[in-house]
Amino acid sequence: MLYKFKSQAAAEVIMLQPDAETLLKIIGKSPAPQGIVTVDQVPAAVAALHKAIEAQEAAANAPAADKSDDETDTSGGVSLRSRAGPFIELLEKSAAAGKDVVWGV
Repeated sequence: MLYKFKSQAAAEVIMLQPDAETLLKIIGKSPAPQGIVTVDQVPAAVAALHKAIEAQEAAANAPAADKSDDETDTSGGVSLRSRAGPFIELLEKSAAAGKDVVWGV
């Protein structure tokens, strides 16, 4: 399933379900088929995303000896910063224009 995030202030952002649900959980939203991030909620959402990005990058930069086998990521996957970047940009542009961000509508 795809999530399509829309705003009247910026181009839509389309994400695969697992990635979108991860971002929604980070910002405190239920990964529901439909939802909204209001203009008032954007600052907290952006702050939560930046905090999660910093935490992931700190964990990735920690010495390998500090990580258990389960925590060691050798897949070279896409970082949270890369996945969240377009969504953060959409949130910021929408807030600047005074518009909400919706999905599934």
